Amino acid sequence: MNSQLTLPAPAKLNRMLHIVGRREDGFHSLQTLFQFIDLNDHLTLAARDDGDIQLTQAVSGVNHDDNLIVRAARLLQRHSGTLLGATLAVNKQLPMGGGLGGGSSNAATTLVGLNHLWQLNLSLEELARLGLQLGADVPVFVHGHSAWAEGIGEQLTSVTLDTPWFVIIHPGISVSTPGIFQDPQLTRDSRPITMARALQGGAPEWRNDCEAVVKERYPPIAEALDWLAQHAPSRLTGTGACVFAAFESQQTAQAIAQLASPHWSTWVARGLNTSPLHDALGYL
Repeated sequence: MNSQLTLPAPAKLNRMLHIVGRREDGFHSLQTLFQFIDLNDHLTLAARDDGDIQLTQAVSGVNHDDNLIVRAARLLQRHSGTLLGATLAVNKQLPMGGGLGGGSSNAATTLVGLNHLWQLNLSLEELARLGLQLGADVPVFVHGHSAWAEGIGEQLTSVTLDTPWFVIIHPGISVSTPGIFQDPQLTRDSRPITMARALQGGAPEWRNDCEAVVKERYPPIAEALDWLAQHAPSRLTGTGACVFAAFESQQTAQAIAQLASPHWSTWVARGLNTSPLHDALGYL
């Protein structure tokens, strides 16, 4: 048995995001297209035989026991009944509150990686069901493929999307997802569309219903969206704060990225249809 693994926890983009209703439990019904990109956190997981779960470094503003990495490890430990524990370390590259799914991806990599390290042999379907207890975005990272999602984002159908080069900008602020979904001005009644129509791409289907509220509440995000829109159609991912635009070539994307404000964090990343995590473990 390998005693240690270092694995990627990739970012995602919402290529489009429609809010088609509000449920009785207060959550919103969504339609979205998830796509992975080759921008990652990295987790190192080491097995230990005392059953303890330890994250080696604190994440700013998050208590150890509340961290999704720790919660995922303990959830898998309880579910499987294993006597093993783990020492966990994360090399963070993805911004918190950025809409790139960093926390959910970290949780999914923890579940999938420890399933491998502890030799539990649980299926991805079972791991995804566990992951849903941690957050609506965790299952797509567990399954590891671009997906059309409905419900609260957990009803997944694998799809194949184009794989352009993206310029991604984080304007240096964090967005409160609950605050956006509670805003009375948020669009909650978009007409549902079919997956086939969504996959045709382009306006008006490829939009983000959170964008108007986010731009109103967070002027730095509006500034980044408007700047990027001068070069290509720009969109918010999730509830932000990151914004993105697609380009056909890496060279063009890099040229645009070099023009961005030095006050922003800017990346160039390739769109992917399979998760680097799954590639690393040979799932797909």
